[in-house]
Amino acid sequence: MAIVWSKKVAETRYEVRSAGNTLRLYTDGVFHSQHNPRQLLTGHVWDLLMLPAFFYPKNTIKRVLVLGVGGGAVLHMLREFVAPDYIAGIELNPQHIFVARRFFGLKHKTIELIEADAIAWLQSYRGEKFDMIIDDLFGEEDGEPVSVVKANRKWFACMLRQLNPQGVIVRNFIDRGELTGSAGLQNTHIAGKFSSVFQLNSRFNENFVAAYVRKPVSSGGLRKNLVNTPGLNPGLKGCRLRYSIRRLR
Repeated sequence: MAIVWSKKVAETRYEVRSAGNTLRLYTDGVFHSQHNPRQLLTGHVWDLLMLPAFFYPKNTIKRVLVLGVGGGAVLHMLREFVAPDYIAGIELNPQHIFVARRFFGLKHKTIELIEADAIAWLQSYRGEKFDMIIDDLFGEEDGEPVSVVKANRKWFACMLRQLNPQGVIVRNFIDRGELTGSAGLQNTHIAGKFSSVFQLNSRFNENFVAAYVRKPVSSGGLRKNLVNTPGLNPGLKGCRLRYSIRRLR
């Protein structure tokens, strides 16, 4: 892949690399995000982070909060396929925001990018609640991605305070052990706040995505909504959307 842009800040190197029409963001060699304006679906974990919006009827998800923007792949897909009125993306790293805007074209009137510590921002937020909260917070350790915040009772309670009564929390997990041990499944008080919990996977990633939904939903309903959405019907040749789904409770 050709290097389109690179910058070193302190001891961290940022690169945007091109592969055909796709641009990819790397931080210290760790792949963070990608964007292809001709093909928004990535075939990677970011597709899965968007999918729980389709547990709901069209035009239900009006306000979305994304914790951890990276290059903004999931924000592009949300805008195109879900079309909420407002998407807030909270990102600590100013270089990631720069890349998202300059190289990945993340500029739209419905999208607000906020440079802040996502944990502190959410703890102090007192505005209008969200229909969907996506937790995609990761750091790096020895060149490998690591979770920034544990999926414990305290963190779920923080997210729930800003979630509408029928909303959904989506979290990206590094492994299944983190998912199954999360407060959304194991803590009686927190788990009781959700009517449905699903696990989503892609054959191209080792990550596990969980959707904690505050209303009764089904995988069949999700599939039906995808089939009826242009560009997202997995049954059509040429659609890059590939996923597996499993109900956990």
